[in-house]
Amino acid sequence: MKILLPPKKDKTREEIAIGNRQITIIGANGAGKTRFTERLINDLQGQAFRMSIISALYDSREFDSLPGSIDMLYKESIERSNLLRNDNSSQAERLMSLLFQEEMLNLISYKVSLSEKPEAKLQPTKLDKVIEVWQEIFPGSKILIEGGKMLISRDCDTTCYSSVKLSAGERAVMYYVGATLFAMKNAIIFIDNPGIFLHQSITKSLWDRIEQLRPDCTFIYTTHDIDFASSRTDNTVIWVREYDATDGIWDYDILPDHAELSDDIYLTIIGARKPVLFIEGDGVHSIDSKLYPLIFPQYTVKSLGSCNKVIEATRAFNDLRTFHKMDSYGIVDRDRRDDGEVKYLRTRKILVPNVAEIENILMLEEVIRTVATRHKKDEHKVFAKVKASILDLFKQEVKQQALMHTRHRVKRTLEYRIDGRFNNINSLEDHINDLVKEINPRGMYEAFCREFHGYVASGDYQNVLRVFNRKSMIPSSNVSNLCGLSNKEAYIRTVINILKQNGRDAQRIRNAVIKCFGLDDNNLNALKTEAQ
Repeated sequence: MKILLPPKKDKTREEIAIGNRQITIIGANGAGKTRFTERLINDLQGQAFRMSIISALYDSREFDSLPGSIDMLYKESIERSNLLRNDNSSQAERLMSLLFQEEMLNLISYKVSLSEKPEAKLQPTKLDKVIEVWQEIFPGSKILIEGGKMLISRDCDTTCYSSVKLSAGERAVMYYVGATLFAMKNAIIFIDNPGIFLHQSITKSLWDRIEQLRPDCTFIYTTHDIDFASSRTDNTVIWVREYDATDGIWDYDILPDHAELSDDIYLTIIGARKPVLFIEGDGVHSIDSKLYPLIFPQYTVKSLGSCNKVIEATRAFNDLRTFHKMDSYGIVDRDRRDDGEVKYLRTRKILVPNVAEIENILMLEEVIRTVATRHKKDEHKVFAKVKASILDLFKQEVKQQALMHTRHRVKRTLEYRIDGRFNNINSLEDHINDLVKEINPRGMYEAFCREFHGYVASGDYQNVLRVFNRKSMIPSSNVSNLCGLSNKEAYIRTVINILKQNGRDAQRIRNAVIKCFGLDDNNLNALKTEAQ
């Protein structure tokens, strides 16, 4: 079976097979996801079954007139029987009434059968399944039915309390499970914001379990929760970009296969409406994740961890540019890369700063001067002392730094030159021996030592930052105390806070960092030109 999707801008309508049972509709806020879903529901009446926890819990005025909906089932049950109250004000309450009605009818049927057939068995009900799944999702909690009421007990508490005191998340689980069980056979179930009210740790497992309950149904999720969208397996994703309300048409696409790019990265990008900037770091604690979103606010910044992941993700995403029509860039530390490596990376849309690593960016002259001025210190004196301290630290480590640069250069050269076709092992050995002579590690090391000593002798602070890899540079230079701050963390916090305030001081820092990347301004025009 196939679903006919709403009309596109060119008036065409795509079809999508529902054999995989999972479809996710994603897009940025305001892109038209909800209208897109409503159009699908209207086109699929008789098969469509809708669930919205917001409407179910809080919107007492909302009545879902869709055939087969919980509200329509409730209305029909009232008309057929006098066992149900007709004053339940929300869909969640109507659902609970339907569950209890089925439970009661099942007990009556069992009682009648028992009088005729002693071997009769009590059949499981939808309420049994709701209780079973709910207790799986919330271990340590139990649902009890006493006197026609649902009570909750916890392992850590001897008392019981009414189900009306459940949290919104606990009620959401009960609603989703119960409503799914009432969906018609072979239903196409539409779920709006499936992760709302739910902790991230249970959202995936809950919907995995619910999908297992109804293997006959297709589940269509509408969400902007990228983590949830990427958690669905064998999932078809529809990306809604824009909606034209005048003509009732959408700009959307069915996402192609993107095996080289993980789902969470891909969906984060397309949900943001902005080009992306892949960076190193963990996205939470790293300096990169705090600094770069404030330096490049017009980009969606995504932390990937290692530099290799940044390079690969940037390449893979740009390979799909004909589909998503957005630019993607990466930022990696310079570390010990030479000018040739940096030039190559920049032609691949990988930004490389003219300093060794992220900590060195915070040691740029204009950054230090700005922080010192903010704390009413003499910026000239502060920078002079920091500069002298950094030059002295570097002088003490020249040989160690030269050795690390030599090691990197040798490694990269071998990587470039080792590949080749050889007729026998002797040819390979001769090639390797020639490489050692050609590379001349000792000569390379001595050249680095001379170069680095030259930077110290001439007081070339900027070039020292370019080649000096030292994670402890901020505390070792005493820049924090000289600026009137207690420690490294306070210094970093000050830089970030200045950027957040977005005043003249922020622009001073931003300009210094942008210049450090060899860019003209913060819209990356220089890089775009170079890449072309």
